[in-house]
Amino acid sequence: MSLAVTIADDSLLSRKNVRKAVPTDLVADITEACNGVEALAAVNAGKAELLFLDLQMPVLDGFGVLEALQKQNANTIVIVISADIQPLAVERVYKLGAFKFLQKPLDPSQLRAALAEVGLL
Repeated sequence: MSLAVTIADDSLLSRKNVRKAVPTDLVADITEACNGVEALAAVNAGKAELLFLDLQMPVLDGFGVLEALQKQNANTIVIVISADIQPLAVERVYKLGAFKFLQKPLDPSQLRAALAEVGLL
């Protein structure tokens, strides 16, 4: 399987960690976004069949991205990876259509499990 993947996080280190954890046989192309506006541009350009999304970003945060995707009825699988693990934040993420919420720092085995759960592995 080969997917267009976007990693949206304002932290270069976090983007690198996600990039290293994504199975190479799953990905055709990885796009990186530093904020929510760039993430939405990647989705609209067809570069995000799978979107790894941080919640705390400048310009437009992850909640704003999820709201926009919901309004667009976007066909994008969203996995949120965030340090914001407050129950209300996690609940809101799921209500806005995210498939999975993973806690930072990212555990590669949890990422693989989430990808298997969605049927990508």
